[in-house]
Amino acid sequence: MRKVAFTGFGVTLLFILAIAVIFYLNFKTVIVSGPSMERTFKSGDRLLSSRAYWLVGEIRKKDIIVIHSDDGKYIIKRVCFMPGEEVDFWNQPRSEIWSMANGRYVVPTGQYYVLGDNRAVSEDSRTFGPIKKERVLGKIILLPESWVQALLTVLGVIAGFIILVYGITTVINKRMSRA
Repeated sequence: MRKVAFTGFGVTLLFILAIAVIFYLNFKTVIVSGPSMERTFKSGDRLLSSRAYWLVGEIRKKDIIVIHSDDGKYIIKRVCFMPGEEVDFWNQPRSEIWSMANGRYVVPTGQYYVLGDNRAVSEDSRTFGPIKKERVLGKIILLPESWVQALLTVLGVIAGFIILVYGITTVINKRMSRA
């Protein structure tokens, strides 16, 4: 009868492969371009976005999201009004989208009203209207200053996992060799 030996190296490789696939499918890096989010981000900042809402939570007011634009690029804006909320007077959409004679603008169901943090230069929902949920590529989960801390945390978790797998496989292999 042939004995099967579990090695920590093989299990670790499978774990790393699984993490890489999950990361590839659920996370994207984006680079800020332009001044519309200044004070929060500057042009050239690298951000991490996720569409794994089961992990990072649903989109909420004040979240920063990445949106697929009509020209195939992406834009980064802050969610300021959720579906069903009234937009305040100062952030009403332009007259081509909504007439003030109709009263206050209410964000339609299934859409978000997004604004740039640098309102003076931002093209946002005031210009192009609310964003449909289907156009959202994900929400920003890591800001530039938190990248180092996140990397150290991930490396610590991976190191802990490798030590745990090594210990478990050593115990299993010792018991199998006694049998």
